[in-house]
Amino acid sequence: MNDTTTAGNAPAYPQLLGHPRPLWMLFMTEFWERFAFYSVSWALALYIVAQFYHGDASGQAWASAIFGSYTALIYGTGIFGGWVADKLIGYQRTILLGAAVMAAGLFALAVPTKPVLLLGLALVIVGDGLFKPNISSMVGQLYARDDDRRDRGFTLFYMGI
Repeated sequence: MNDTTTAGNAPAYPQLLGHPRPLWMLFMTEFWERFAFYSVSWALALYIVAQFYHGDASGQAWASAIFGSYTALIYGTGIFGGWVADKLIGYQRTILLGAAVMAAGLFALAVPTKPVLLLGLALVIVGDGLFKPNISSMVGQLYARDDDRRDRGFTLFYMGI
């Protein structure tokens, strides 16, 4: 189930500021995904030490291990997400599934217990792995391969990161 666009065969989308309207939705979606990622990233180790170790330095090792694992797995699961989109359900469904799983994980992070924290982080990791590699592919599908606006569209999209 591969969603590909061939040269000169991009769908005709309504335009907004000279680009396909879905570009702006993808831009904002990516912006908020990155906002959530960086918000969790900067606070994770501090939260673990403060919440579960009451500020004691003995929690730094566990917090560092969790933070390092979280960061590595966030970027490593993109391979899995790309495979799911390419071979199983397509880019759009994979992005929607990833966003839903990621949202569930972010909500779970509000529960202040270790098991739920780990579950929430696992959901965020899986959701991000499904989401992140495929949203960029969706941007490419908005334009024909020979469209002069394609590079500008990717530039605008990456400004959301």
